[in-house]
Amino acid sequence: MDSFELSKVGGAVLAAMLLMLAPATLAKLGGGGHGAGHNAMGGYNLPAPKEGAAAPAADGKAAAAFDPASVLTLLAAAKPENGEGTFKKCAACHAVSKTAKSGSGPNLWGLVGRKKGSQADYSGYSEAIKAKGGEWSFADLASFLHDPKGWMPGTKMAINIADPAELADMLAYLRSLSDAPVALP
Repeated sequence: MDSFELSKVGGAVLAAMLLMLAPATLAKLGGGGHGAGHNAMGGYNLPAPKEGAAAPAADGKAAAAFDPASVLTLLAAAKPENGEGTFKKCAACHAVSKTAKSGSGPNLWGLVGRKKGSQADYSGYSEAIKAKGGEWSFADLASFLHDPKGWMPGTKMAINIADPAELADMLAYLRSLSDAPVALP
């Protein structure tokens, strides 16, 4: 048997497989699969948590709502050098040097106590942060860094810090980024 004959046999096998699988695939695409409850892509819509409800923990029980005061109690013993290590994942978007220009996120030098959405050389603030108003307090930063999109829906910020001790270290690091650090609460 030459290569041409092998090609014909291979083509016949592939055509037979296509004829067996094509009707079932077309029926699923056209009929929506197993019935109602599927979205357009063939998956299931998961229930969304109710507004203001605590997200369930890994064990299925409702997680306690985040309390920024619990992080602020850790702030006095927090280590800025640990926060600097945590900050490395933020450095892709944010500069922290007094003279550095903002990147895809605002420069964070002097952030604690600064008016929200006010970094002079950064024009990419979301409408959410412009509308929030006020100054960046430790409590606001703790809430924002813990759950940016939950605390400020519409923000562009994507990274969050869940661990309270790690969050306190990050706040201590942000506090150190100033000529005159803001007093601890």
